[in-house]
Amino acid sequence: MAKTPEQPPIASGQANEPSAASTRSEIDAFLSQVRAMEPARDTGLRARLVFALDATMSRQPTWDTACRLQADMFNEAASVNGIEVQLIYFRGLGECRASRFVSDPRTLAGLMEKIDCRGGHTQISKVLAHARREAEKAKVHALVFVGDAMEESIDDLCAQAGELGLRGVPAFMFQEGHDRAVERAFREIARLSRGAYCRFNPGAAQELGELLRAVAAYASGGLKALGRLSADNSAGATRLLEQLR
Repeated sequence: MAKTPEQPPIASGQANEPSAASTRSEIDAFLSQVRAMEPARDTGLRARLVFALDATMSRQPTWDTACRLQADMFNEAASVNGIEVQLIYFRGLGECRASRFVSDPRTLAGLMEKIDCRGGHTQISKVLAHARREAEKAKVHALVFVGDAMEESIDDLCAQAGELGLRGVPAFMFQEGHDRAVERAFREIARLSRGAYCRFNPGAAQELGELLRAVAAYASGGLKALGRLSADNSAGATRLLEQLR
């Protein structure tokens, strides 16, 4: 078994999960506010990107491939000037850990190699709450999440996604597989946070690589940078740009 990297745990009590399910009208109200927000812009400051992943046992069959693809994303981020990446993952019985932000995202690729999958339920709520808290400390330009399951209250997750949207943190939700319930949840999280949703198949290295490169471009330079990448015939950038406009 691989050695687990030493990272501070995110306590369950910090998740600030809503006590009651949000209503449809509340979600629509969030969406109305999010639509009025300005997109991320190139301010000349170092962009911060939170990269989150599901490391529960359901991902074990494709974990090696996923690690390679996600490492490619870190390499893409490293090619973008002025970007910092933080890795957060969950697995097992309530384990959810986050690294510090690093200016050389390639170092996170080595960190991922030390993570092994463990059985447990999803903890997407903790990921969204963590991203919100980071955004309260300093600007977070994007949240990326890669996973294949959702076992939580969709209304609670949507309320948290709306809060991210109000703070200008778009969530880019990448689904591995074809579970329709997961797709509905991921689409709603992306919609309310003013992010984007895409599905990818295990082993689709080129497809996911293009999508992750597009997110790195958006985090560092907003829609302008994403538009330039799309103009260079990047299919991933085009797919994201169509949802963000």
